[in-house]
Parts: sequence; C-alpha cells; structure tokens
Amino acid sequence: MNPRVTDVLLGAGIALGVAVVIAADWQREVPQSPWAYLFALAFGLVILWRRYAPRLVLTLTVLGIFAYYALDYPPIGIALPAVAALYSCAEQARTLAAVIGGGVLTAVASYFRVHEGLPTAYLVSYELITNVALIAAAIALGVSVRLRREARAQAERITALTAEAAVRQAREHAQDERVQLARDLHDVIGHTLSVVSVHAHVAEEAIGHDDGAARRAIGAIQSATSPALGELRGTVRVLRSDAGPSAPSPGLAGLGALVTSIREAGIAVELEQAVAEGGLSAPIEAAGYRIVQEALTNVLRHSGASAVQVRLVLEGERLRIEVRDDGRGGDAPAGHGITGMVERARLLGGTVRAGAQTGGGYLVQADLPGRLGA
Repeated sequence: MNPRVTDVLLGAGIALGVAVVIAADWQREVPQSPWAYLFALAFGLVILWRRYAPRLVLTLTVLGIFAYYALDYPPIGIALPAVAALYSCAEQARTLAAVIGGGVLTAVASYFRVHEGLPTAYLVSYELITNVALIAAAIALGVSVRLRREARAQAERITALTAEAAVRQAREHAQDERVQLARDLHDVIGHTLSVVSVHAHVAEEAIGHDDGAARRAIGAIQSATSPALGELRGTVRVLRSDAGPSAPSPGLAGLGALVTSIREAGIAVELEQAVAEGGLSAPIEAAGYRIVQEALTNVLRHSGASAVQVRLVLEGERLRIEVRDDGRGGDAPAGHGITGMVERARLLGGTVRAGAQTGGGYLVQADLPGRLGA
C-alpha cells in the first residue's frame, strides 16, 4: 500500500476513535462542546507528518492532550490519542523519545488523577496499568515493524551483494579460463612450430640428395601437427561454446610422443618418469606435461643442445620435474614460455625455477603438489 494512503487511514482512525469516545460521554450533565471534536481532528491531522518529524508529532500530541484536559473536555484517556504518535516514533528509530513521551504522559496523568481524589489503589490496579500496557504495546509494535523492515532490507542487500559477487566470480573464472587457454595455445603452437621448423630445415637440405631423409622429415612434421591440430580444434570448440565441455588436457602419458618428436629433431632425450599411474591429480598431470613441453621447446629454439635429460619423480606428495640440457646456457629465453610455466605452477601451489648452469647447459626445475590441496 502507498505510505501516504496508510498515513491518511491511520490519521482518520485516530480522529474517528477520539471523536467516538467524546460522543460516548453520556455522564456529563453539561452540554458537550463542539470544540472538543476539533482536538480529535487535530490528533488525526498531525499523524500525516509522522514519517518526516516523528518526535515533533509526538510532542504536539502530548501537548494537545494536556490542553484538551486543561479545557475540561470529556475524558478520552491518554493512550488513545497518543498511540499512533508513540508507534511512529518507535517505527522511525526514535524509541527513546517514545519512551520519554509515554512516561511523561503517564506521570502527569497519574498526578492529576490523584490530585482529583481518585483512589490510589484504583489508579494503580486499573487505570495506570491500562495506560502503561497500551503505551508499551504501541512502542513494541513500532519497534517490531522497524526491525522487520530493517531485516528485510538487510536480506535484500545480502541478496544483491551475493548476486554481485557471483557475477564477479564468474567474470574472474572466465578470465582465468581465457588465460589458461592462452597458455595452452602458446605451448601447443610454440612446440609444434619449433618441431616443424627443425624438420622442414632437414627436409629442405635433404631434397635431391637424400629423399629418404626428406620423407622422414615430412613424416615427422605430419606426426607433430596432427595432435596439435586436434588440441587447437578442441580449444576453438571451447571458445565458441558458452557451456561446452572443457578441452581435453594432456597428461604424463603423452610425454612419450613428446620426447619422440624431439628425438626426431636430432636431439638425444633421456626420459626418467618415476610416477605411478593415477598418482597425480589430472590438473597436476596437465601442468607437468605443459612444463616439460615448454622446456623442450626452448631447447629446440634457443639452446643449441645435443642432449637433454627429463626427470619426473613423485617424492612423497610432491612432484619434482627437471629438464636439463647440454646447450650453451645463457639467460632465460625471451617470450612468454618461462612466465607461463611459473604461472601454471603458482596457480597449483608450486614453483618453477630456470637458469643457466655452471659449466654449461640450462636447467628447468618444477616443484608441484601431487594432488590438489596437498
């Protein structure tokens, strides 16, 4: 309901209730004054401002009650004209003002009733208890309504914040997935193009002199590009779909084919893989594969090495990876390869270190948890 309509109905109810009480006073021998009904109207009209100035409305109501009785108009009680003003103060978080206003009304009324000769026993046992009960009920109702309104507003704020957090989390998740896809594309394309480049160079030199070597080089190119194209197609499907399945991640089982492609490029590779099947979480296997892949790609591109040692060992709950070559060493290769390896490891709670070795060669070391949460 519109708040203004509620206020009008509440004001009308107060005015009508007070007017009915005035009209029902049949015990007075003197004629009733029509001015008493103006007070009833005033008590109702002042309620229209209860939302904007609740303490002022309560003050005017209390003073109006005192003025009404000072003019010796028919008794209307003290709680009935003030109940809406007391309720409004409590509802608008002015509870202390409501308690003070109710206390003043009760104290003043009790004083004059005793001064008029009303027996104290009757005052305490009936009239005082009735007035206090009505005043307390009005204040309690106002507090209850305010608390329910605040609880509802708080629930709405929590719902809005929860929805906002969900949207933010979804965006962050989407960003993380885009970064992951970018790393995968970099690793797949970088490795494949490095292998293709080496074998294309071999084929170019062998054409017309050693057709068998040229054919083997071209076959190696085909072997390297076929799985890469499969991974690229899977990645493209993920990018085109809002809720499609994730692209399959390679695992340590693919290291054999990876090492073979490096060997076919003319580099001797020694692979030591002491990891039991099922001993690692799938994301750890995928990260381990990508780290070895990028390290071997850098060997092809930058090191000038003739041999490389790849070692993967599960020690306790940690996966240790080492890729060591006998190349010229030097600073870390330019590009995103090393950065990508470091980021992969950090996201899983691991580390990657890479650098030239004393006496030549380059070493990449990775330390990853065997299982997520370990």
